[in-house]
Amino acid sequence: MLRLRYLLNRARRLSPANLLGFAGRIAAGSPRSRLGILIDMLWCSVRYETAFQDYADWDFHLLTRAERATYMTHPKSNHLVERYNAKESRHTFRDKIEFNTAFAPFIGRDWLDVRTASPEQIADFAAKHGRIMAKVPDSLSGLGIKSYRAAEIDDWAAFREKLIAGRQFLLEEFITQHPDMAALYPDSVNSLRVITFAEKGTVSVLAAVLKVGNGGDIDNFSGGGMYTMLDEHGVAHHPAFDAAGGTFAEHPISGTSIVGFQVPLFAETLALLDDVAVRIPEMPYIGWDVAIGADAPMLIEGNPNSGVYQLKPSLSGVRTGLLPRYREVMHF
Repeated sequence: MLRLRYLLNRARRLSPANLLGFAGRIAAGSPRSRLGILIDMLWCSVRYETAFQDYADWDFHLLTRAERATYMTHPKSNHLVERYNAKESRHTFRDKIEFNTAFAPFIGRDWLDVRTASPEQIADFAAKHGRIMAKVPDSLSGLGIKSYRAAEIDDWAAFREKLIAGRQFLLEEFITQHPDMAALYPDSVNSLRVITFAEKGTVSVLAAVLKVGNGGDIDNFSGGGMYTMLDEHGVAHHPAFDAAGGTFAEHPISGTSIVGFQVPLFAETLALLDDVAVRIPEMPYIGWDVAIGADAPMLIEGNPNSGVYQLKPSLSGVRTGLLPRYREVMHF
């Protein structure tokens, strides 16, 4: 019944233009027609619970039925969120200010609530850090995040009013990342998304992801960023890809190689997550965004809707997904 209800809700939100766009883009690199791709996308949304972006990202048009059945998908992940993450506890993760308060020892940066700060306090905060990030506390996918530099602001009262009007209630110092991470792309914090499941005090890693910005202030996939998967040692073995289908063995702006990149302080990152992932037992299934600072990893945020990340078959040659790993750890 839950699955049927979910599919009906998806059907109501269906955008024919988006569906045709996905099908056309995939068909352009496939011997199959757009109509054939379109029919297959709809079939996979029912049979394998794939979102249309899932179908495109993980090259479902190239996979056999047996291979498709190994892939985790966003709808499947949403079901697990509903099963494991207590609704009454999700607010701690959905509000970035509440998250910063709850996980204060682990965030490694200064922050300020604009609603309770005066223009003078905001000016002092910006002057101290030079570059600051303004965030909408309850936004998703990087929406409402913008970088500001103190030298560019003259009227702090007007700046505060602008932030309030845009619901950018959270100001944070811009994270100074490890030089190796900055070498990938210096204008955004290039973070890790590590998806964990905690059970009886044991933390299991379901997926580890390297996210990299590309032309903007953020590294989010939906905001023009790219990602690739990491192995258990924090090494990227395959090119990154973005939501538009672009693929990158090297970063197109920095020229830094993504293939073979070793995330610094990766063991320390896993140790950090072993600590924080058990702190709210009612929320065992979390996608943690982690920045790698010069000397230590630091939490950016925790996502109760963790997202799904897997290797792209056409880039990696790997034609199996992570569903078996999820099933092994999460018992479904």
